[in-house]
Amino acid sequence: MKKFRKVLDGLTTSSPGGTIGSPACGSTAGTPTAAPTPKEIDVQETLVSENFQLCKTVRHGFPYQPTALAFDPVQKILAIGSRSGGVRILGRPGVDCFCQHESGSAVLQLQFLINEGALVTACADDTLHLWNLRQRRPAILHSLKFNRERITFCHLPFQSKWLYVGTERGNTHIVNIESFILSGYVIMWNKAIELSTKTHPGPVVHLSDSPKDEGKLLIGFESGTIVQWDLRGKKADFRIYYDEAIHSVSWHHEGKQFMCSHSDGSLTMWNLRNTSKPFQVTFPHGKIQKDGRKESCKPILKVEYKTSRNSEPFVIFSGGLSYDKAGRRPTLTIMHGKAITVLEMDHPIVEFMALCETPYNNEVQEPYAVVVLLEKDLIVVDLTQSNFPVFENPYPMDIHESPVTCTAYFADCPPDIIPILYSIGAKHKKTGYSQKEWPISGGTWTLGSHTYPEIIITGHADGSIKFWDASAITLQMLYKLKTSKVFEKPKPGEGRAAELAEEDPFAVQMVSWCPQSRVFCVVGISAHIILYRFSKYDANTQIVSLDVRLQFESEDVITPSENENNPCYSEPGSHSPQPHHQHAASPGSGTSDSIKDSIPCLKVKDRVVRVPPGYQAELVIQLLWVDGEPPQQITSLDINSAYGLLAFGNCNGLAVVDYLQKTILLCMSTLDLYGAADPYQRLTRSPRRNRQSTSEFCMRGLSNFYSDSKKRIRTSYQSLTELSDNQQSIDMERSKSPTSVHYPTSLHNDQRILPEPVASLRASHCSPVFYLLDNVKGPGRKLSLPTDLKTDLDHVNGHCTSPTSQPFSAGKPRVPMGHEGPRLTRRGPGRPPFRKAQSAACMEISLPVSHTEGYASRRAMLQQFHGVTMYSHDEHHTTTPYCWSERESRENSFSRSRSSSVSSIDRDTKEAITTLQFGESYARKNDTLPTPCLWVGTSLGVVLVIPMSIATDQEERMEEPVTIGPSGAVLMLKGSVLHFGFLDCMGALIQSPYEVWRDLNAPEDPDRPRRRKLVHFSPFSSQDACGEGHLAVLCSERQAKVFLMPSQLCLFVHNITESSFVLRADVVPVYNSVCLACFCANGHIMTLSLPSLRPLMDVNYMPLTDMRIARTFCFANGGQALYLSSPTEIQRITYSQEMCDNLQEMLGELFTPIETPEAQNRGFLKGFFGGNSHNFDREELFGEAAAGKASRSLAQHIPGQAGMEGMKVAASGAVGELARARIALDERGQRLGELEDRTAVMMTSAETFSKHAHELMLKCKDKKWYQF
Repeated sequence: MKKFRKVLDGLTTSSPGGTIGSPACGSTAGTPTAAPTPKEIDVQETLVSENFQLCKTVRHGFPYQPTALAFDPVQKILAIGSRSGGVRILGRPGVDCFCQHESGSAVLQLQFLINEGALVTACADDTLHLWNLRQRRPAILHSLKFNRERITFCHLPFQSKWLYVGTERGNTHIVNIESFILSGYVIMWNKAIELSTKTHPGPVVHLSDSPKDEGKLLIGFESGTIVQWDLRGKKADFRIYYDEAIHSVSWHHEGKQFMCSHSDGSLTMWNLRNTSKPFQVTFPHGKIQKDGRKESCKPILKVEYKTSRNSEPFVIFSGGLSYDKAGRRPTLTIMHGKAITVLEMDHPIVEFMALCETPYNNEVQEPYAVVVLLEKDLIVVDLTQSNFPVFENPYPMDIHESPVTCTAYFADCPPDIIPILYSIGAKHKKTGYSQKEWPISGGTWTLGSHTYPEIIITGHADGSIKFWDASAITLQMLYKLKTSKVFEKPKPGEGRAAELAEEDPFAVQMVSWCPQSRVFCVVGISAHIILYRFSKYDANTQIVSLDVRLQFESEDVITPSENENNPCYSEPGSHSPQPHHQHAASPGSGTSDSIKDSIPCLKVKDRVVRVPPGYQAELVIQLLWVDGEPPQQITSLDINSAYGLLAFGNCNGLAVVDYLQKTILLCMSTLDLYGAADPYQRLTRSPRRNRQSTSEFCMRGLSNFYSDSKKRIRTSYQSLTELSDNQQSIDMERSKSPTSVHYPTSLHNDQRILPEPVASLRASHCSPVFYLLDNVKGPGRKLSLPTDLKTDLDHVNGHCTSPTSQPFSAGKPRVPMGHEGPRLTRRGPGRPPFRKAQSAACMEISLPVSHTEGYASRRAMLQQFHGVTMYSHDEHHTTTPYCWSERESRENSFSRSRSSSVSSIDRDTKEAITTLQFGESYARKNDTLPTPCLWVGTSLGVVLVIPMSIATDQEERMEEPVTIGPSGAVLMLKGSVLHFGFLDCMGALIQSPYEVWRDLNAPEDPDRPRRRKLVHFSPFSSQDACGEGHLAVLCSERQAKVFLMPSQLCLFVHNITESSFVLRADVVPVYNSVCLACFCANGHIMTLSLPSLRPLMDVNYMPLTDMRIARTFCFANGGQALYLSSPTEIQRITYSQEMCDNLQEMLGELFTPIETPEAQNRGFLKGFFGGNSHNFDREELFGEAAAGKASRSLAQHIPGQAGMEGMKVAASGAVGELARARIALDERGQRLGELEDRTAVMMTSAETFSKHAHELMLKCKDKKWYQF
């Protein structure tokens, strides 16, 4: 039987679907094989595995879900902790560092060792970490894990090496920062409170040493109890019991009084002379009602009490508003004397901190700014001006201003594009910022030598586009473009257009940009394309609109045979394509319903509009509704400025537009593109039994088709993704399953009757541009994955990802079953399945990474990865959901013959166009000269080469039509086609031709007429060296192939993965050579040499736990890539060894040696009578000799990975050792110098006092007592 299978497999590979394959097509994963290479192909490959190393470079954006804030007033650097265990450290622009705790636990609190280059983090897993910031890549030196108590608050006094740690039990422990060992000195909660107290005081919420005496520790408990603990005497000086819970405490700098914030919205002032009651109680936002009672107020979560020399003290607090004012935004209140300023915030306040001139808590604080950390923003308020303006934030903290829906990365751009974009964007910047410099100015950063122009483009849910300057590992906003300005605002009562206005109809789905010609294309969620051209001048223009009808005919709707076991929906089949297009105003072909519904989703402004300098819309292309069905989303796009053409496709077909002449050149289904060269044999459709409007299908989730088409979905998908591959089929055994529905052979095998949601599912799965739009608010609306797949995309791995979704259990129907089959509640007749366009940021989908290597087929993994289950849960199917591995392995145990009678009809005619690329190539084997061609890749792994005839003269180009003949070569790959790349015979990358940018709105110059200047990269560029032809690199989600054109000979083939599939692929220049870079669904990043497809690097970078990474990952030239690591952050990585080696040079220094400011001279008398805080020796009190050792079971010390070894590696060996020794010597010299200076000051003060005393004695020596 095995031999027979091999024979059948051999027949399959020699079938029309595998004619291009050659012996190379049978290679296994990881082993490239080569056909006989022509003599003229002699490429010297220079890349080796040593050229590649994967590492993270920098993270941009706002820290996602922030939890904590800290500031070093001497170094002037800021640290932000997050819920995922990340720490961002920010200084001057360019100084931006990201650290990650391996545990991933939330950061509860941050404490800088001020001016010491170290940071203490307290995490939710009750672990303290000490980070070394004296290296460009901070690392953990020590960790201390508490075993029996939970950490609630930490406090580190300035210039102290002893950290106070409060716990949930109310105890206070002391940790030595240098050794990270727990001291035996413990302040137990039962010792801190009075013995007569009957209740537990609660967790410790505040710890601080008295500004007057460092030997006094103020402990605040949640219940309202405050204790001042005498550390020397080991007793309480006083205890305060207050009725309201305490949230925070802040000292006056003299140490004689302090302020507390409480849960009832009040502020209390306490004087140490009388602690029986507060001497002042205020409700800043609580007004007295008519009945004489105070308004109930929200808690004041934090208060800071800061003094100033020349003005009244500042009282700054968050919260405290009255409950009666519903809907008010979060506020920060600044009380300065009698003036009360309330600053409303756009997001909830997480933490705030006043920035003061001095690090000493016993001096006048002189606050100059306040940093406010919000849930989604970071702002700094200037306190030195009466109107409290905010500083302009130099960091890119507004990436998520509208949710990010797509990304694009362009490295090594033309050097003039960044200054031009910046000059245009600077005209639209906001005003009203503080004129002072950004106060967070610590660290040092210099522009490295390995920098080149880089631009990142982000598309957003509100239709906006942002261009970012990403040169030299920084990120700065250049220019913002709003695509929504092209369209009219939907007005109430305008029918279907009004329905779109509720959500995000302008959301950006993908972008295409040519930096050389500055032509920019945007694809939107409403199946629209906007073409922009750049101009430095404003203009009055009228936007041209083209409407394209690219949809299946509604007449081609058939129902399953009457002998099927259970009733089901009627299903739309394939049709003869609609190669025609129409404008919205022209009548459609079909019934009156067709005429009514032949409208686009959005209405373009039909009047002359004035557009500012920058990108100006020139053309809008929209797909039309057909018979109540919304147009399918666009899955691929390419634009070429040299040809003046734009091509796009979806799951229905392909369209080519001449944007110079504003005409549609081609509009046909994918099936018609093949003509006589169709590699598949497709059976005719079953006769239509009744007519049913296909508009019903756009309202249904995929789950509604499970009960009747489950088997056909699996059959078609399995076969289409495993063409010419020796994979096993599951159809036959599934048809034998008692839980399956039996179908007649004709219906079972004819994939042309698949419902549109099922057929177009493949477009979303296989498209190289993943959709970044999904549900946010539940029953919103959007133009979703080709139809409404909401029901299934909301359920991933058994977890409900939408607030409106309900989990389903096995054995229960998803929808009610009646005599007419399953029904789905509709939102209304003809209403489109539009939903809220959500960012890639919000795709929190959990995937079982451990299963990725164990899937028996890509089919099962794809279902799991995209969150679409292919198993029904109605009364006929009671199988357990999501048991992919077991089910797939069982069903794949049967191998099916791949004769033409079976495999040829296993194809769905609605294959999606997944990738497009224009270029100079050979469309036929007998071509001798390269011509303009369009390369088309589909979800069935088919590659079509379409030749075009384009006039070269400028006048002829604007008058003569472009001719396109879809009759070129047909090539085959396994899986959906992702990317094309072209090399000359010497292995150099052939770029697409482009037009040099010219400003169409510039004033006319008679001496220098504006003419098109085209730049072509023809395969003939190196003909003298190697002969005619070029190499075509084709990459799909399963394999890569290299073809020699025009002979169409497959030179090399490499099966990239068997257990997973490729998400992103790109041919990228690196090290003056070129390679193929791939990112797989199992988290692997790999590079292959070209043209031999030899593996160079394969790194398991990260487990793919959500769709956000998959949908935003993109490669760039020079061995760089990026992805959206969180809803608000962009992570950049590199896989170039040279970039990794130079990364230390490119990063900024967090720590710079700065002399610690001296404490103010308090004077002899004030120092003598003001307390003995400087005589407090913590070492003597907390050291092991006096306090003993702490219990070993209480906390466990964990040495960090970055001890001296880590520092040696970071500082490159002996040179780093010498540098550190030099720094240590400088610091020691500085400290000795400080000591000498202090000694000299004390001596001068003593001499002055002695002199004054002697003068006073001489003056009073001869006076009598009555003369005084």
